Amino acid sequence: MTPYDQLLEKSKVIHIYQSVLSLLHWDQETHMPSGGLTMRGEQIALLSQLAHEEKTSKSYKAALEKLVSLKTGKIKIKGLSKLQQIAVREWQKDYCRANKLPSSFVKAFSQLTSEASQVWALAKKENNFKLFAPFLQRIVQMNREKATILGFTDHPYDALLESHEPCMTSARCSKIFNGLQGELKGLLKKIREEKKPDVRFLHRRISNEKQKEISHWLTSAMPVDPEYTRLDLSSHPFSIALNPKDSRITTRYLPHSFMSNIFSILHEEGHSMYELGLQSEYWGTAVCESASLSIHESQSRWWETIIGRSFPFWKHFYPQLQKILPSHLKGVSLDKFYRAIHLVTPSFIRVEADEVTYCLHIILRFEIEKQLIAGSLAVADLPEAWNAKFKELFGIKPPSDAQGCLQDIHWSLGDFGYFPTYALGNILAAQLFSTFAKEHPDWEQKVESGDLAFIREWLKKNIHQWGRTYNYDEFAKRITGKPISESFYCKYLKKKYLNPILS
Repeated sequence: MTPYDQLLEKSKVIHIYQSVLSLLHWDQETHMPSGGLTMRGEQIALLSQLAHEEKTSKSYKAALEKLVSLKTGKIKIKGLSKLQQIAVREWQKDYCRANKLPSSFVKAFSQLTSEASQVWALAKKENNFKLFAPFLQRIVQMNREKATILGFTDHPYDALLESHEPCMTSARCSKIFNGLQGELKGLLKKIREEKKPDVRFLHRRISNEKQKEISHWLTSAMPVDPEYTRLDLSSHPFSIALNPKDSRITTRYLPHSFMSNIFSILHEEGHSMYELGLQSEYWGTAVCESASLSIHESQSRWWETIIGRSFPFWKHFYPQLQKILPSHLKGVSLDKFYRAIHLVTPSFIRVEADEVTYCLHIILRFEIEKQLIAGSLAVADLPEAWNAKFKELFGIKPPSDAQGCLQDIHWSLGDFGYFPTYALGNILAAQLFSTFAKEHPDWEQKVESGDLAFIREWLKKNIHQWGRTYNYDEFAKRITGKPISESFYCKYLKKKYLNPILS
């Protein structure tokens, strides 16, 4: 067995650990009885520790050192293919980062977040921030410790952001988000001067049976092989991939918001298509892993918003939706429906936000996260700070913490540095689409006919199949010929929302 094959086998063992962890999380969110959550948390903590110990073991290090210098990243042996070299490059990066964290820290952090997520759910349900505050305080403290262990140059938040988007720093994010915030607030002001569309028909009660019918209709229409996917229900839609042949997504049924179900499916199918588009023959290596959360989010938002909210998409699919909901959509024209699903108005809940205000929700979280990690904002003062920043950005104040600082699960899971990737994903999606539209000037006509497969194939060719071969910046430059810029996203929003059809 060659040194490369030896390391590949060890890497596959780590991936199996991660798959088991994903299965436990999947079961916890979709099937598990509440009484087993405490024991499940202990199981997840132990498996997280074992996976980390495997990744940082002496035998793993010895195998890796046969291939590459841990200090310089220079590959030591010849004869590796380009993709094998990329795999070795990323193995070295992952090892050096993981090796800084003690396995005891990984286990303790996992145990804490497993407990915290349960308390968060109760705190949100009861609108009781004080119930969750002690856990959040410990999570913030451990994230500060994690940042110190991993190391940073300018801001401790950078070490956490790097885990989710290696190309980014807090300073660079701030520069991008400052420009984006100004554009969004200006666009929002113009849109609010226009007459709002009638959206009452979108909030008529739809039974779970009908929503299930909608779910199966929509998933069957998407260019995803049903042999490798499945759809379930959860309180918060999400997706996981156990391997490139097993991708799972969830949705939720809100009785008075059936479009939430539709957009959730489109969003999660975008994630799923990315995972299924990876090169399965390289499973166990970085070539068969998603490049970053920002790139992952660019795929989900591409399908949910750029395609899933486009007029050509609904010109084809709206008549079919009317057949499923004849009484609810009777007399509702395509134009009226299209205007309704593009209502722009400040709202409290991030996952239900429109395209124009969505990134403002992310900017709010980014600013607060930086302050919490830097220590300039105390956890006890979080609700007040959240409400003040929300008022500044949206002009409205959340009526409760459940609709404010308690609405997202991310902090209970310890995921600081995650939120910026949502906005960065939107930005990348728009920039990629600018090139796609040039290469496919007839894309609207094809989508109107119900053809979506050519879109998936373009994404697979340019994004999916490459895994971690390229990073966020490199994908932008390689595909569009230009560095990443929020200008593409702003241009996309202005073109759509200042269009007379939405006035």
